[in-house]
Amino acid sequence: MDGLVIEHLNKTLGNRLVVDDLSLRVAPGDLVCLLGPSGCGKTTTLRMIGGFLQSDSGTITINGVDVTTLPPERRPTAMVFQNYALWPHMTVFKNVAYGLRLRKLARPVVEERVVAMLGLVNLVEKRDRHPSELSGGEQQRVALARALVLEPDLLLLDEPLSNLDAKLRVGVREEIREIQQRLQIATVFVTHDQDEALTISDRIAVMSGGRIEQYDDADGLYRLPQTSFVASFIGSMSTVPGRVVDAGLLLGACPVPVACPALAAAPEIERGVEWSVGIRPEDVRVHTGGSPTATVVKEVPHGHFKELLLRLDGDDTTVIRAYVGTEHPPTGRVAISLARALLYRDGHLAHEVAPARPVVAALSAR
Repeated sequence: MDGLVIEHLNKTLGNRLVVDDLSLRVAPGDLVCLLGPSGCGKTTTLRMIGGFLQSDSGTITINGVDVTTLPPERRPTAMVFQNYALWPHMTVFKNVAYGLRLRKLARPVVEERVVAMLGLVNLVEKRDRHPSELSGGEQQRVALARALVLEPDLLLLDEPLSNLDAKLRVGVREEIREIQQRLQIATVFVTHDQDEALTISDRIAVMSGGRIEQYDDADGLYRLPQTSFVASFIGSMSTVPGRVVDAGLLLGACPVPVACPALAAAPEIERGVEWSVGIRPEDVRVHTGGSPTATVVKEVPHGHFKELLLRLDGDDTTVIRAYVGTEHPPTGRVAISLARALLYRDGHLAHEVAPARPVVAALSAR
């Protein structure tokens, strides 16, 4: 496997270490998202991959070729910028053909490749329009076609959907994914939007402070976030200080243990010591019977389900989120139990407390 291989990449801008010993592999045909908050180093990393910014140290290879010191025009990459960067005085056709003409390809070759690419992005009928005559989504597709017509080994996308409204963004990201899969081109996609990353990617590198906190597929990131940062950044998770006792989990200052049946199968977990307990809303069970341990302080409708904010007894500041159905949601004083919880220590995942999952034997393809 070649694809993109980054090893020990570092970059300082001013007095700030923006990318810190970053290593990453992107397999041929995969779409990988660099996901993180503003300032985490994701766009700087992308610019170094494309050659628009030189790294201080480390190596970048694409399909076995070291491109670390090569300028952008000598790398087998093409980049789609956040602001599209279309020439306003050029037609759609001329914008897409621009890079091919710089390479001095024959006119018939340029015509054939541009028409084919415009067909791929459904813009053949608008080849003679100017960018100002196109919608935001159409401009994005022109920028994508201009990059893909160069037939790069690696496609780079820098927050390509951030200038689109929410409804249009969903449609364009689906088009990008469909085209990427059809062409089977390795792609690095920068975004700060977790929904975007979770729905479009084969794998996701969650970044913070210039480092990759976790590199995994969407299911792995959501189900088993390896650090407290990933847990807080991906999906919704309540994080509460707690201790494991024989009767369950003592959360916050609540004097009554919260039941967690899965703990019975985890005798190796230290009792009585302090953990940071991560709880997904779908893993909280809310009961109107039994001994109350929390109070419903807010109800947030989400269409087909409701989100409850539950304040634990003994602690006015500790709130846990729970998802419930829309019919007769619990109110007032309630009891809660946990189907699953994650235990963190020093910011890193130490234990998953969950019911045993059935082992399914892999079937041989032969």
